[in-house]
Amino acid sequence: MDANVLELGDDKSLLLVDDDEPFLRRLAKAMEKRGFSVETAETVAGGRAIATARPPAYAVIDLRLEDGNGLDVVEALRERRPDSRIVVLTGYGAIATAVAAVKMGATDYLSKPADATDVTNALLAGTDALPPPPENPMSADRVRWEHIQRVYELCDRNVSETARRLSMHRRTLQRILAKRSPR
Repeated sequence: MDANVLELGDDKSLLLVDDDEPFLRRLAKAMEKRGFSVETAETVAGGRAIATARPPAYAVIDLRLEDGNGLDVVEALRERRPDSRIVVLTGYGAIATAVAAVKMGATDYLSKPADATDVTNALLAGTDALPPPPENPMSADRVRWEHIQRVYELCDRNVSETARRLSMHRRTLQRILAKRSPR
């Protein structure tokens, strides 16, 4: 490992919270192979329970879960273990929400799909280190879509206000929002 990466200490406990069960199982297995002691949860309630009872040294938490917001788990973990390193996963590309996660105490955030190597690098990145440039940077279409999503979130999901601020027709914005994110 290089100098910009932390070594796993004695406490290798890792909490994974995601409602995508196949992804959760794959990531748990991959992280166990990397030396972590993994506990998983598929809900906010399950994640909070583990974070409260046995706060781990590391956590990877999905932002949007079926029963609520993953930030609730981040908050519970921060209260019990301020030194934990938390990575938030977001599959919706809402950078504004990811920034909010970092402000609440997440160490970093990753966009889905993220593989075990991305997750490990984010969890173990040194605090002063700049992350390496991405292997597959976002396309120009994706950057545009991310910007639109950010403004949409900042306008409290109000289509008319977002369209006005972006100087675009409301119907055009509705079509963009209805589509999946570009790669």
